[in-house]
Amino acid sequence: MEVLFERVAGLDVGKGSIAVCVRVPGKRQGSRSSVTRTFKTTTGSLQVMRDWLADNGVTIAAMESTSTYWKPPFYCLEESMEVWLLNAAHMKAVPGRKTDVRDAEWIAQLLEHGLLSPSFVPPPPIRRLRMLTRYRVQLMGDRTREAVRLELMLEDASIKLSTVAWSVTTVSARVMLRAMIDGERDARVLAEMAKGKMRSKIPDLAQALEGHFDDHHARMAGAILDRLELVERALADLDEAIRAECRPWAHQLELLQTIPGVGEKIAQVIIAETGADMSRFGSAAKLSAWAGVAPGIYESAGKRTPTRKRHGNKWLTAMLVEAAGSVARMHGKNYLAAQHARLTKRRGAGRAQIAVAHSILVAAYHMLTRDEPYRDLGAEWLARRNDEAHTRRLVAQLERLGHTVQLDPVA
Repeated sequence: MEVLFERVAGLDVGKGSIAVCVRVPGKRQGSRSSVTRTFKTTTGSLQVMRDWLADNGVTIAAMESTSTYWKPPFYCLEESMEVWLLNAAHMKAVPGRKTDVRDAEWIAQLLEHGLLSPSFVPPPPIRRLRMLTRYRVQLMGDRTREAVRLELMLEDASIKLSTVAWSVTTVSARVMLRAMIDGERDARVLAEMAKGKMRSKIPDLAQALEGHFDDHHARMAGAILDRLELVERALADLDEAIRAECRPWAHQLELLQTIPGVGEKIAQVIIAETGADMSRFGSAAKLSAWAGVAPGIYESAGKRTPTRKRHGNKWLTAMLVEAAGSVARMHGKNYLAAQHARLTKRRGAGRAQIAVAHSILVAAYHMLTRDEPYRDLGAEWLARRNDEAHTRRLVAQLERLGHTVQLDPVA
């Protein structure tokens, strides 16, 4: 088999050590020789590994994406040579003597013959932004979990605040809860603390706040509220840090927010996960498949059967589905809302959201490639397209019967 890369290295990455196999031309014509060494994953040892690879003239290295352990060696080597991060499932799909050959040697052999394809690893600025946006998602999950804990605790005390207020974390609800924690138990006095529109619900609040809220519940509620406020402060600081990191892509963020359903946070995630450079993906179809919102197709014996959607970037998919949910509440005001309503009737809300998420990502690809804002096709585009197709079918049928058809539009 033809050797495409003369001097390569394969890395088998673990938590505490890395096995590195270097394959270079041998002494005899057409032969190959390999040397395998093991290094620790500490920074100093990784630098020794980098120098050893450089001394052997290695120009390209490859490693599997093992948990997060691949990051230190990848970051150490990326400045001095080309480094490929490999999808483990893709590499194991290549037939070979995997059980008889050490992983590092096997990776090096596959790499030198060009049988591997690298995964997308963004440049350092995008990696920093991606780390922030993903941490924000985790903090938002923490906030939601604390709010649920608070509501369940109030249910234990027979406090039905959430049946009147839309959430137990609103300003009015927090004022009442703080008063209850401080010892106030009179439901009428607590209801009078409502603010803004909540004041119209004072009679209902007075009934909802009657229960058996005791000192134990007060202790629990205080701890949960403190934790909730701590998470919210961290989220506010994180939002500011993300905005600062996003300044180089301010124009792209502005373009993305012209898509219905895409707000600032969703636009930031699209930039963080794709890197804003769409040329690395090649096409909108490849980007959609990488993200995991493209429809799966199974083909056998010439028959194509749709299957479940592909696995992909869960962080990006979650945000796109959230944007699709926002579009669903626009009730036919634009093309995406009409698409969601049409597919919901036929395939259900879940499939409709994935389809709209796919449309949003395809639109983002073309917008960032062409540097232009979103242009809506209109809520009637799908119906108009179907009418035009139906007209063409009828005209073709009449022509097959020997008739000449001339269409005169209705004035």
